[in-house]
Amino acid sequence: MDEAERERGPWRRNLRVLWFCTFVAGMAFSEIMPFLSLYISSLGNYTKSQVTMYSGLVYAADFFVSAIASPLWGMVADRKGRKLMLLRSSLGMAVAMGLMGFATSVWQLVALRALQGVFAGFISNAQALVASQTPRKHSGASLSTLMTGVTSGMLLGPVIGGVLAQLFSIRLTFFITAGLLLLTFFLSWIFVEEQFKPVVHQPNAQHSHNPLAAFPNPKLILVLLSSTLIVQFGNISISPIISLYVKELMHNVGPITVVAGIIAALPGISNIIAAPRLGRYGDHHGSGKVLLFGYIFATVMYLPQGFVTSVWMLGILRFMIGISDGALFPEIQTLLTKNSPVELTSTVFSWNQSFQSIGNMLGSLLGGWIAGIFNYNAVFISTAILMLINLAIVWWLIPEIRKPQIQVAND
Repeated sequence: MDEAERERGPWRRNLRVLWFCTFVAGMAFSEIMPFLSLYISSLGNYTKSQVTMYSGLVYAADFFVSAIASPLWGMVADRKGRKLMLLRSSLGMAVAMGLMGFATSVWQLVALRALQGVFAGFISNAQALVASQTPRKHSGASLSTLMTGVTSGMLLGPVIGGVLAQLFSIRLTFFITAGLLLLTFFLSWIFVEEQFKPVVHQPNAQHSHNPLAAFPNPKLILVLLSSTLIVQFGNISISPIISLYVKELMHNVGPITVVAGIIAALPGISNIIAAPRLGRYGDHHGSGKVLLFGYIFATVMYLPQGFVTSVWMLGILRFMIGISDGALFPEIQTLLTKNSPVELTSTVFSWNQSFQSIGNMLGSLLGGWIAGIFNYNAVFISTAILMLINLAIVWWLIPEIRKPQIQVAND
């Protein structure tokens, strides 16, 4: 599909519909996450250490299976279409989420979270569909805008989930979440239009064993995928300890849970504001420049979080982190789009999701481990060092990223 065809296509409507769908999906995913541990403790007479262990298993099951399944679904998407994958993912996860409401043991919950991982990929396929249909001169702004849908939903999800759990029950919240995912299934089915043309690949013995051979710059793709893992690792490693850090800064006095919730939400708020603007800037001045800015800004903002003595200063710095996230994640996706053949868009986005899932899993496990061995502030300092290392990797291994525009793959 050339640029003229894309410009005439339904990309604007798809972006609007999928923004709402990713908003609903993000809300559905996040509204049950804060209460999984409470749900697990209600399934048996477990000690505190058992609940902690089982919670880790339940959280990790989804990410582990998703990391394996995502690349396989990505290859199917590039052969059969991204809309089909949207329908597969939303319907499958609706079923898995609904069944979680009937779980009577922690092992059933682990199995159903693993099943959810099998069907994961709604957001990555929405990104792939938008990327493949949007004129490339608008891809940065479009992908950044789409990311605000996910972020907005994930911001509201815990609040709505808390209200639902308080008014009804945690078990009923699973059924409501399944209903929301079913809504995204019908919206995607009815309103999303994909101009999909399967590509017939000619057999090539030289490339048959190298999945990166079809990409014009394989090293760039690998560095960008690794960057997704590192950035996600840094973000998720903070999540398990942020409320405990707030509690320490407030000296265990005052409305700690309310303040912790606000602090946790601040990066999402600034991300919604900054991401579309940074995306448009990247489209005009180069996505590589925005990406480098994101790493530098993240390093500068993460490091002092380990030394703050006031919850107000922590809040300001956490708000700033949303700006760096608005530069990093959408621009990584934009650069993957601009440097991938169109027929492999879903494949590369599924790889990106797989690396993100690995970052989720490692960040969840190691963030608490680092805090346990050292202290809460060590998690922020180690994340700043990770961002600096990632910046050095990008700077030295991909020198062309410093140029105004990186070479775009031919359609």
